[in-house]
Amino acid sequence: MRAHPSRKALHEISCALRDWLTLEAGFGTETVPASSGSRQKESPLRGGSGDNLGLKQIEREVASCVKCSLHRGRSQTVFGEGSPRAELMFVGEAPGAEEDRQGRPFVGQAGQLLTKIIESIGLRREEVYIANVIKCRPPGNRGPLPEEVHTCSPYLVRQITLIRPRIICALGRYATLVLVRKEESLSLLRGRFYDYQGIPVMPTFHPAYLLRNPSAKRLVWEDMKKIRNALKESKA
Repeated sequence: MRAHPSRKALHEISCALRDWLTLEAGFGTETVPASSGSRQKESPLRGGSGDNLGLKQIEREVASCVKCSLHRGRSQTVFGEGSPRAELMFVGEAPGAEEDRQGRPFVGQAGQLLTKIIESIGLRREEVYIANVIKCRPPGNRGPLPEEVHTCSPYLVRQITLIRPRIICALGRYATLVLVRKEESLSLLRGRFYDYQGIPVMPTFHPAYLLRNPSAKRLVWEDMKKIRNALKESKA
């Protein structure tokens, strides 16, 4: 089970992300996350049909990545899977032992629960896209370090840019911090949509947390109903 991040660790990750975003902005990058609560009317991340060839190119880059120390302990990278035309994208934190073994995201106990969550709103796993902030398993299933998030999160940004989902569901604190960039507790942040470059982001509890705290499943169900309704409204 993944340990909860300390407030100090979250602050360090937030500072590292801010530094990275400042650097990216200096080079004119257009995929910098917005932290505003208002939704933009136009965005380069909306309305696309997905780019499978582009995703394959990033996946090859990830497979050979040695930018941080996590590559030394991995069996294989865990890039992500699902439809490149997905309207709903789930973003988790980092691979666990089973994900590292298979090279696929969310295939352990938490993954089985995520599949049930997806099916609860009338979708199939292959219709959505699932990825993590970190593409290599941290040792002992610990939470990602600030430098690891700083190094690896640009891959996620590029995935989102190519997939252009209508809605993103951020699973857990690290995914929420990267996409929403707020350090409040997940209990306070969940249940509302935030903006990422015109894409609504719904933070909710990670399936691994639900395995330890089954009573929180009710809250996740409330979040998923909001996602389901928002998807319907976006097609109206």
